[in-house]
Amino acid sequence: MSNPSAIQAVLDRAVADGVFPGAVVAVRRGDKPSARFYAGRLSTDPPGAAVLASTVYDLASLTKPLATVTALVLLIQNGRCRLDACVAEYLKECAETPIGSATLRDLLTHQSGLPGWRGYYERLSPDGRTPSSKEERLLAKQKVLDLIRSEGSVYTRAARSLYSDLGFMLLGLIVERTSGLSLNEFFLIHIAHRLGSPPIQFVLSEETHTFRERQGEPHGGVAPTEFDPWRGRLLCGEVHDQNAGAMGGEAGHAGLFGNVDAVMTITGEWLRAYHGQTAILDRDLVREFTRRQANDGISSWALGWDTPSKPSSAGSYFSAQSFGHLGYTGTSIWIDPVQRLEVVLLSNRVHPSSRNEAIREFRPVIHDLISREFLV
Repeated sequence: MSNPSAIQAVLDRAVADGVFPGAVVAVRRGDKPSARFYAGRLSTDPPGAAVLASTVYDLASLTKPLATVTALVLLIQNGRCRLDACVAEYLKECAETPIGSATLRDLLTHQSGLPGWRGYYERLSPDGRTPSSKEERLLAKQKVLDLIRSEGSVYTRAARSLYSDLGFMLLGLIVERTSGLSLNEFFLIHIAHRLGSPPIQFVLSEETHTFRERQGEPHGGVAPTEFDPWRGRLLCGEVHDQNAGAMGGEAGHAGLFGNVDAVMTITGEWLRAYHGQTAILDRDLVREFTRRQANDGISSWALGWDTPSKPSSAGSYFSAQSFGHLGYTGTSIWIDPVQRLEVVLLSNRVHPSSRNEAIREFRPVIHDLISREFLV
């Protein structure tokens, strides 16, 4: 690495320019230790403590690849799921519905015909109260399943791609049905525990207060997101995504919280498996899950992972074999298996308001800079 101060300077400038209140970036090349950069504060309103490398962020849609997709790979390699099996095989309630005949592959490539988003949380809980027990979460998830299976197709399956939270809500439910565990339990037992229990987890509604206390100073704190009018409070240690909130903080599309080292524990496992090194994941499945599935330009999606399109949030230097994902709260992962480069960016760009979209321009800039500094 030729000039680490250049990366720090760009991060500091982004804070000064209001791209986000604070952020942490981790970069790892091959088997070398990761380099970490951090800047800013946990919050601006009210002013928060300084961000540390250990600061915990709401990972938002990074939940999709880190938890749900990783879980599915484990279930497939254990013979519990099949990529080309239909949804109705695992969720019997979906038989005789449009989504029932879609495959897991259709859901993972966002080509299932489902709409991208629905505000189910308003129907599940008009008063903003979130489930606070396992029984309440099961009830809420059943209602979500009923709502999704009632959806008609909004486009012809496989004719196009429409990024869909709904598809990943179903995939989370499929993980639960096939494993007999809640998504949180599966993640803790079969992923986090096997990787040394890094600080990454779903935060269930009833655990928010103790989670915040446990992560407080001197541990780096938890970065807040924004004031949610539905729940009537500033969210901190409580999932930003409202549908995930209505499911109790545990869903296939959102809900994970973690720090940058914990995220890298899982990304490193994917990269090791990709290269056939010792890992909890199967090499051939990892290669399939990270391969762009559509050869006709319909979509840049692999299976639950995205690949670089033009222009890409990964910038200009990541290889075509790269895979990654973005999170709405201001998070991202990009992994280049050819150059063995991993970049994780965690921020709370939605604080104090999600109307701030300056991160769109920042992401390719920081990835290009990192590529120049680490790959030259």
